[in-house]
Order: sequence, then C-alpha cells, then structure tokens
Amino acid sequence: MKHTALALSLLASVAFVASAYADDTIKVGVLATLEGAFTVLGQDSMRGAELALKEHNYMAGGKKLVVIKGSSDASPDSAVKAARKLVEQDGVKILIGPLSGDEGLAIKDYAKTQPDVTFVNGTSAAQDTTLRDPAPNFFRFTTDGAQWMAGLGDYVYNVKHYKKVVTVAEDYSFPYTQVFGFMAEFCKAGGHVPKKFWVPIGNKDFSSVIAAIPDDIDAIYVALGGADGVNFLTQYQQAGGQAPLIGGSITVDQTVLSTKGKQRDYVIGTPAAGPIADNDQGAAWKKFVANYQAAFPKGFPSPSLFAQGYYINTEAVLLALDKVHGDLSDGEKKLREALSTLDFQTPTGEVKLDHNRQAIADNYLTEVAKAPDGHLYNKVIKVVHGVNQTLGQPEADFLKLGRANRDNPDCK
Repeated sequence: MKHTALALSLLASVAFVASAYADDTIKVGVLATLEGAFTVLGQDSMRGAELALKEHNYMAGGKKLVVIKGSSDASPDSAVKAARKLVEQDGVKILIGPLSGDEGLAIKDYAKTQPDVTFVNGTSAAQDTTLRDPAPNFFRFTTDGAQWMAGLGDYVYNVKHYKKVVTVAEDYSFPYTQVFGFMAEFCKAGGHVPKKFWVPIGNKDFSSVIAAIPDDIDAIYVALGGADGVNFLTQYQQAGGQAPLIGGSITVDQTVLSTKGKQRDYVIGTPAAGPIADNDQGAAWKKFVANYQAAFPKGFPSPSLFAQGYYINTEAVLLALDKVHGDLSDGEKKLREALSTLDFQTPTGEVKLDHNRQAIADNYLTEVAKAPDGHLYNKVIKVVHGVNQTLGQPEADFLKLGRANRDNPDCK
C-alpha cells in the first residue's frame, strides 16, 4: 500500500512539473518550403523568423517559446501535411507560414478546422487567402502579390514607354495574383498584353515558351521564382533574347540576384516592384540588414522578401503575445484581438490590418543595379505608401473584377 501511495505521489509530482513547464512555454510552429524548386526561398524565410525570435531571446509574454519547424515543397498537400503534424502531433498553438500561394489557400482552409490554433502567414501572397472567404483565425501581416505590383504597371508604360508586353509566369495562384496586379495598372494606362505564358513550378525547359514569344513586343513581364526564375533568365539569354524584362517581385529578388551566371548582367536595369528595396535608406531597414548579416554571414548580401516577410509575421506574433502576457485561454481570443489591432513599425514601414486581417503597407518600385563590389541589388525608384488589398478601390468594385486566374484580367 505504501508503495502504491509513493508511486501515486511521484506521478502527481511529475504531472505538476509537466503542467508547470507547459504553463511557462508556448509551442510555435514555423512552416516553409525546405524542399523542391523553392528551397532557397524557404531557407531565407527561416532566417527571417529566426532573427525575430533571436531578438526576443525566444521569449514572449513572459513565456519561453518552443519552436518546431515544418517543411513543405510548395504544393498544397505538402503544406497541409506539415501543418497537421505541427498542430495535431507536435501540439503547436501558433503556426507561422506558409511561404507559397497555393499553400496559403490550403492552410486557410485547414485553419478553419482548427479554431483553437492561431495561424499567421509567412509570405504566401495569393489574393484570395484573405480577400474572399477568409478564416477568422488566419492573419497576414505581409501584403499580397497584387499589392506588391503597386506602381509598376504605370511606371513601365509612362516612363519606360513599354506599350506591348507578354507575361511568363508559373501556373498557380501567386503568379495569377502578380499578373493581376501588374495588368490592373498597365492596362488602365493603355498597355496591351497579347499573350500570357503559364508554366508549372519546377519547369526546367523553357525553349518552347521562348520560341513562342512574339518579336514585336516592348518587354517581357516575368513572374518566376527560385530555380524557375534562374532557368528562364539563363535560357532566354542563351537563346539570344533581347527584349527588356519587367520583374515580378520574386524574379529579381536576392534569391535570384545572388546566383552566378551571365543572366546577372542581363537583368541590370530591370524594373520591378515588391515589399522591399535592397538599398532602402531608412534607419529601420539598415538596422535589419545589419542584424541579418551579423546573424547569418552565409546568407544573402541583403535579406530577401522571404526573410522580411517571415520576420514581420513572426514579430507580429511576439508583439501580440507580449500584449496579452502570453494568455492563450478561451480559444486564444485575447491573442487574436491583439493581432487584429496591431499597428507597428517594421523594417519597411508601418503595417496594420484591414477587416479581413490583411496587411496594409508600403510598396517599393525598384530597378536592378550593380554595386561597386559586383553584387546586384534593387534600388529604390519610388515608395507607394499604404497600399491596401483593393489597390485603392472600394472593396465592392474591386470584387467585381473577379478572381485572379489564368484568364483574368485581360486588357479589354
């Protein structure tokens, strides 16, 4: 009997210690593409999240953060599989991610099945992740792919004088959103897009696309990322292509500009737009770059938009946890209220959310330039302040434009 009592006492002690430990910690999942064509993007995403966590000493709301990483390959199925493991097996209470567009749409739907877990975006930038049928527990403190195009269509039409442009992009939700955002301005200014080329993620042979590009165009708008962007630029240059380029946000990001090859010189002067500019002279950006370089000496010369996006979304989680003193009770109600009302300064300016829990933030119009040490970077041409998800239009009017897809919009 004494042995039984002693055993029960020991079990109670272990349970108490485990409970106390659990009360003093919060499990956070970070999900990024660490496999497939976007691996290099995912690696820099993790650097951004890790930097924010390091700056907070892996503490928030007076509690220790236990961080568990998840890996996907940019496909919706892989993202949901990784999210399920993080939530249902590892027991994370907050999930940061994913990286890619179709992944974000899938995670939004998964979030609806997990009402007691809070989901905060990584860099996934498909428009409908938040614009249509949003999940009440999904928050995005980074702008979407259409917002990333603010200023570009007008600039290439009126300043570069490109009137006729074809597009080359990957065949999924994020590039649909990018092309939508670019064409919204370009077509309104008077531009024409006679042809759109769509390719699968991980496409290695662009010869048929390159052969089909008309000769009588002023430029090619390219929305390809990671290895896809490098492969197209290399093959187009090798084929003797001479049309000027217009860059989607991740086509001339550091994940592409930091690679080796002759395509580097070809992209100099390419106009693009996105949530960062490498030579931003703001004190907050300079501090972010310095901290990134110190923490990750083998990273890129300047943090990519993936590092920036995961940093901002992770920072939002940390600030909200501090605000509610780590209180995740009542289905994380207080945490979500804190996230919804956050208005804070980031390395790239002020960020706040709209009623769909979608970021309103600044956007950068840029051109690729070459630094004295030889590395390529995006220099600031213009900053477009406070870009919202409907690009300044009333939401009802914007929704009438329809969903971004392979055929929408056109220049009619």
